[in-house]
Amino acid sequence: MKNTVRSLALLGVATLTVTLAGCGGSDAGNGGDGPEPVVMWGSWSGDQVAQLEAQAARFNEAQDDYEVSYVPQELVEEKLLTALAGGQVPDIVLWDRYQTSLYAPKGALAPIDDFIAEDSVDTSVFYEPALGEMEVDDKLYGLPLLVDNRSLVYNRALLDEAGVAAPTNWDELQAAAQALTKRDGSKLVQSGFDLSDPGLFSMYLAQAGGELLNDDETKTAFNSPEGLEVLEFWQSLLDDGVYSQGFGDTGDAFAEGRTAMKLDGPWALSTLDKVDGLTYGVAQPPAGPDGDSGAYMGGFGLVIPEGAKNAEGAWEFMKWWTTEAENGVAFGEISGWIPANIEAANDPYFTDDEHYAAFIETMNYAGARPNVQGFSDVEGKALVPALERFMSGEISAEQALKDAQEQGDQILAKNR
Repeated sequence: MKNTVRSLALLGVATLTVTLAGCGGSDAGNGGDGPEPVVMWGSWSGDQVAQLEAQAARFNEAQDDYEVSYVPQELVEEKLLTALAGGQVPDIVLWDRYQTSLYAPKGALAPIDDFIAEDSVDTSVFYEPALGEMEVDDKLYGLPLLVDNRSLVYNRALLDEAGVAAPTNWDELQAAAQALTKRDGSKLVQSGFDLSDPGLFSMYLAQAGGELLNDDETKTAFNSPEGLEVLEFWQSLLDDGVYSQGFGDTGDAFAEGRTAMKLDGPWALSTLDKVDGLTYGVAQPPAGPDGDSGAYMGGFGLVIPEGAKNAEGAWEFMKWWTTEAENGVAFGEISGWIPANIEAANDPYFTDDEHYAAFIETMNYAGARPNVQGFSDVEGKALVPALERFMSGEISAEQALKDAQEQGDQILAKNR
């Protein structure tokens, strides 16, 4: 979302704290006058600011020692490095967990192992892959807060009209996509299945039984028979005409009834629920050719920057939000996000909801992308660009995987 300037109404009780601490950390030595300020940074903006402030207000009301305020930042990771150089860091950061393996070695984040040990925190309450994304070189740099995955979202009315059920495997997906595709001459007017995001290659690869990296995580492993099987499947869908490059680039083709099925995350539900006349369902991602299930989880965590002035207050807020299931559920009710706390995620608020239930089921086998320094660049600079060239017809599947492997292996070698 575009960053927005918060109004005084959204600032609520934290106005004075935000004004004083918007560009840096808190003054933990508060002279004993009232609660100590805890400044939180994050990239969330717009309507999400109010969600975070509402959760901070719950914490502020639950105890008397600390008062949390949220200060949105564009490019929060880069801003954090700048703040470190100037000695004015926030106390806690709402953090894309995927960035941890990149920024912890830069000295940007403080390990929390001592806090964990002192308070005997049971980290088994979290989805293990999400927790693993916060760990680098046997040190824990934060706790997972929110999780997501991509599951199959489908238009119930369109599937009923075509007489097909939500697909459970690749063969069924292809057959359903064919039945759901409509053309006006050579023009695609209804896409059976959205294939616009090659960044989802990793989950298809898992469904095909493949791996992203080799066993010791020193080289890429996606240039494999399984990787080729994924691209051949994509090509067969393109050959069937169920999707065309650029279809749906303007507007929301699914919400408008122009796309019948797509892989999407729980963040989409609040938007879809507001579309008049749209009836939709959510199912687990279709299994691969040998019945393998595959999905990857993403999401956010909370970290304490190195040099935070009120690390203790930041820790108390982090612990309160992540380890107490009721607080995770409360934020889910505010925001729609799924908690990384397993007990909270399996609360009836989520499991009794027909749309969230499939995402929760998928979480049971969803993994995390490799927690290896440099892998984010392997994905962003090597793999996805090569896959985009394949999808546009510029290069073959074999060439795309070969190019991505060569560049990806070089990136990993530079980061070792």
